[in-house]
Amino acid sequence: MKMKLTQRLLVRYHLAKLKAIGLVSSRRAAEKAFELFCTPFPSRGYKTPPVFQKAEKLSFTSEKLHIRGFRWQADHPNGKKILILHGYSSNAYKFERYVSPLLKEGFAVYIFNAPAHGSSDGKQINAAVYRNMVLEAEKLYGPFYGLIGHSLGGLAGALAFEKLPDNDLRKLVLIAPATETQTAISNFFMLLPLDQKIRDEFPVIIKKISGQDVPYFSTSRVVQHITAPVLWIHDKQDTVCPYKDVKPLLKMKLPNVEFIITDGLGHNNIYKESSTCKAVIQFLITD
Repeated sequence: MKMKLTQRLLVRYHLAKLKAIGLVSSRRAAEKAFELFCTPFPSRGYKTPPVFQKAEKLSFTSEKLHIRGFRWQADHPNGKKILILHGYSSNAYKFERYVSPLLKEGFAVYIFNAPAHGSSDGKQINAAVYRNMVLEAEKLYGPFYGLIGHSLGGLAGALAFEKLPDNDLRKLVLIAPATETQTAISNFFMLLPLDQKIRDEFPVIIKKISGQDVPYFSTSRVVQHITAPVLWIHDKQDTVCPYKDVKPLLKMKLPNVEFIITDGLGHNNIYKESSTCKAVIQFLITD
């Protein structure tokens, strides 16, 4: 992915800074690198889509962070609730196209801005923090019949889904999910080629913060251990959450997982595609 000049300069700045810290302490440099890994890109202001102007505004607290979001109720409710989870450096508004079709089918729709995104509090996010936000939303507003997650939202949704009670009676939709956290870490260190001693501290920090090793944060792991129906939509040209991580799952032929593989939509256009939205709705309404 080609970077702009300002982005290249920013990478050089962070690389030089982390290398300098690493000369004193590999652990401290790794901690700073992890903070950077968990910090979303600055977002520009977005105009409120019309459908969000009709929503009921919600807010709650998760891990001392104020989380803000939206709820829509269907005119002819089917009694089921859907939670939509946006991706890294994204926001709730990006999923405006899903609201009306879901409401038409009778679903109540919930979308929250993740920690450190949109109108919600926080400066950093990781899969565990996002997962815990989903679980808190479930306590307050659930039960959610279906979770729809894109990118990091897909991973966080999957991690939360396996902890939900009676999850075999629910449905999980994954759109270009962050399949393997180890891949994201490897890509991060390709961008910032730091000393191996600093890299070695990364999994130690993750275990200390979350209580789990890196392989735990895997969408692939989750779908192999749940029996609920799963719809997984991924593009062969995805350079953010690479398709190569999905291939082993395709060979497993998991009976509960339906795959839709596209070619040419990439990581972000895939959830905006009308055919993707239609496939998601059809999956959720099919018994």
